[in-house]
Amino acid sequence: MYTFKYERPASLADAQKLAQAGGQVLAGGQTMIAAMKQRLQQPDTLVDLAAISGLAGIQKDGNNLVIGAMTRHQDVADNADVKKLIPALAALADGIGDRQVRAMGTLGGSVANNDPAACYPSALLALGATVHTDRRAIAADDFFQGMFATALQAGELITSVSFPIPQKAAYAKFRQPASRFALVGVFVAQSGSGARVAITGAGNGVFRHAGLEAALSKSFTPEAAAGVAVDSSELNADLHASKAYRAHMISVQTQRAVKQANG
Repeated sequence: MYTFKYERPASLADAQKLAQAGGQVLAGGQTMIAAMKQRLQQPDTLVDLAAISGLAGIQKDGNNLVIGAMTRHQDVADNADVKKLIPALAALADGIGDRQVRAMGTLGGSVANNDPAACYPSALLALGATVHTDRRAIAADDFFQGMFATALQAGELITSVSFPIPQKAAYAKFRQPASRFALVGVFVAQSGSGARVAITGAGNGVFRHAGLEAALSKSFTPEAAAGVAVDSSELNADLHASKAYRAHMISVQTQRAVKQANG
């Protein structure tokens, strides 16, 4: 590590001032601390949000579940309202990393970091969630902009995420065994406006699949998903899986997720 200034503001207003002055915001730290150890990030000032009341918690608001940005993964997984209203989201949170990561990692930190193999971005995109910041509300479709890139402006802080409650939803993840990130993860959701399918781990960032959504909007069944060809040309290829294998896994994981959502 190296010398840096550590700030732990007690209010959102104080955190805003520090962030706007160039401080690097720390949420759960599960990515940032590792990056700092490797000198991939070297902030002069670290702004820890953990002491700010009101940034953590879960509540129902009409047909939405609103989850505070500093809510830990395990708290999402264990929450009774999440389990009842969006059980797929609870299951997703319970499958992130290991026990230590779930105890420290936060929803807002994961969303802001936007790792191309992270789980939460697929839930936001498939459920049509809205990211709330200290400045505005951003639809998930507009928020994620490629590998580690988001619509957040300099110094802008995520305060919460609101998730519309779907009719049905499920998440199926094929894990990379060492990191436990998604080699391919598929979140499917059905609502009155049709089906949405979001894929993580397979491309440059989380993305929706129009062909699968069209087929599942007509018939929300594994058979409908199986009939959709998945183009591999823009998918990732690495030592873990080829483009073709990832395309195959998108189809398989979508079928599994739909089956699970249908009970």
